[in-house]
Amino acid sequence: MTQPVYALNLFNVASKAEYLAYSKRSAREVERHGGRVVALGRFRQAAKQSIEPRSVMIVVEWESMQAFENYCSDPELADLHPHRENGTSDYVWHLFDKLDDLRPILK
Repeated sequence: MTQPVYALNLFNVASKAEYLAYSKRSAREVERHGGRVVALGRFRQAAKQSIEPRSVMIVVEWESMQAFENYCSDPELADLHPHRENGTSDYVWHLFDKLDDLRPILK
């Protein structure tokens, strides 16, 4: 059985027109590739300062690592990803494995 993977996206909008071009198609394509947006957020404040804050946060749950990789490498989306890259700055894109609890980390 495959495990879900969570993608944490933190970024600033560098070009509203570019990011709008990305966002008009990305939700449909993420879903088509086995992902779903779990949370969207706008930065409020840093509870503890360790990185430079980003203005936008998106968490996407992917059915599997393979689903995420398929989204990133789908040749039909070759024209889509540059809109994300050109529309954002200071991008942090981290992947996390789903855990039911913290025991695997605390062993």
